[in-house]
Amino acid sequence: MRRPCTYILTNRSNQLFYIGVTSDIAARMMQHRAGEGSAHCRRYNIRKLVHVEFHVTMHDAITREKALKEWHRDWKRRLVAESNPGWEDLFDKILA
Repeated sequence: MRRPCTYILTNRSNQLFYIGVTSDIAARMMQHRAGEGSAHCRRYNIRKLVHVEFHVTMHDAITREKALKEWHRDWKRRLVAESNPGWEDLFDKILA
């Protein structure tokens, strides 16, 4: 699916976060799953996609990514809990 988006990944215990931006979430997730994503994700096994926001332009996605990276951990946790209460891995839903 080629559309600008920001996304949040977490680890199995939902304690660590990675916030990214891409124009192709499916391809980017395949990179993360193959260990070709960020070094931070590889090091801490951050692979679970828990939040995705689609945007009209890449500029909008980048602006949102920068804002989310400034947020406190509790704010990020609340955002995920509101959009994905079960903290489910959204990867398969994105590919469908």
